[in-house]
Parts: sequence; C-alpha cells; structure tokens
Amino acid sequence: MALSRKQKESIVSEVTDILNTSKSVVFLNFTGLDVGKTTDMRAKLGNSEVSYLVAKKTLAKIAIENSNIEVTGELPDMTGELAIAYTNGDETAAAREIYAFQKEYEDNISIQAGVFEGKLLGMKDMLEIAQIPGMLELRGMFVNLINSPIQRLAIAMDQIAQKKTA
Repeated sequence: MALSRKQKESIVSEVTDILNTSKSVVFLNFTGLDVGKTTDMRAKLGNSEVSYLVAKKTLAKIAIENSNIEVTGELPDMTGELAIAYTNGDETAAAREIYAFQKEYEDNISIQAGVFEGKLLGMKDMLEIAQIPGMLELRGMFVNLINSPIQRLAIAMDQIAQKKTA
C-alpha cells in the first residue's frame, strides 16, 4: 500500500528529528529477517536503550538532507530494506548492538552507515565504532589496569616475606 504525502512528510519529520537529537544513529539493511528474529532483536535493543525504526530509503535520504548533521561527500549507497537504530544513551550502544546482530545473522543484517557526533559516517567507520567496548566494560578495564601494578607489588612482597621466614 502506497503512503500518502502526509504520511511521507510525517516519516521524514520523525527521521529528521531522530537525526538531529540522537547521540548516535545506525542505518542498517535487514533483508530476509523473519518476524521472530526481528521481535527478539527489538527486545534486546530496547534493553540497551536503543530504539528501532523502519523507513523507506528515499525518505531517509530526504531526512538526512533536511537534518543538521554534517555530510561530507556523497550520501552512502544504502541497499535493501532500511532500518534505523538510534540512542540517546551510550553513544556506541546502537552500533555495538547492531554489530552483534550482524555477526549472529550475517546474511540478514548489515550496517550501511550511521551518524556519530553529528557527522554522517560510512560503513567502515561505523564498524570501527561498533567494536568499542561499552562504558561499563571500559571502566572495568581501567580499574584492572590500575589494580594490576598494586597486585604485582603485593605478590612480590609476599614472596620476599616467604623467603625471609624460610
């Protein structure tokens, strides 16, 4: 069923608003994904504070042109069925979660492009962002990094104490 002009304008307005207000946005191709997998994906994305919207490519391109994001060069060539994952929480969450689904359903989902820090980025850049650990993981890595020298010093002191008592 074809969309009316009013419905198209509403979708363009919604996507433009998402592009202007979200911390990060991921455009993805979701060809051949069945309803069960899509429902599962939406639920997991929701748990990570990532929203999901399906839109026509032509309307998404109009929204990109109407938005405040910085577009360098040409718009990425988005193929297949287009969905948009976006978040106002952890900046890397949308890309990271979609990347996890891309690995799980490699024939059905692929990252096409995205918006990060107000700039439109291509697939390669978004895949790099997707591989950045989450904030909790980064904090854990930092604590481990700080704790490691202290732990080694304690082990060395214990070894010295054991030698002197033996």
